[in-house]
Amino acid sequence: MLFANKIRQLREEKQLLQRQLATVLEIDTPMFSKIERGDRRSKREQVMILAEILQVCKDELLALWLADQVMAVVADEKEIARKAWEMVNNNLNGKSNVNKNRQYR
Repeated sequence: MLFANKIRQLREEKQLLQRQLATVLEIDTPMFSKIERGDRRSKREQVMILAEILQVCKDELLALWLADQVMAVVADEKEIARKAWEMVNNNLNGKSNVNKNRQYR
């Protein structure tokens, strides 16, 4: 709930109401409340709008949003998730992510 916590913090700092942000996002207030509690995921387009309204770096909010997306997908697969993360990290760093002698089971 990295993203949810951050948008709640930013909204409260700006003294904005949930209904105000819900209106800008063109959703109802209960839906925004669910997003802010982490019970519902927002769309990428909504993240971009929130970044603008809350005056925060779009990349920062997108990174938190994406981290939550990844955590939701791998929540029940912690050991495999670690191995997958290692592969992704190696790939992003330009290293080979495939070790032909190593088998994952």
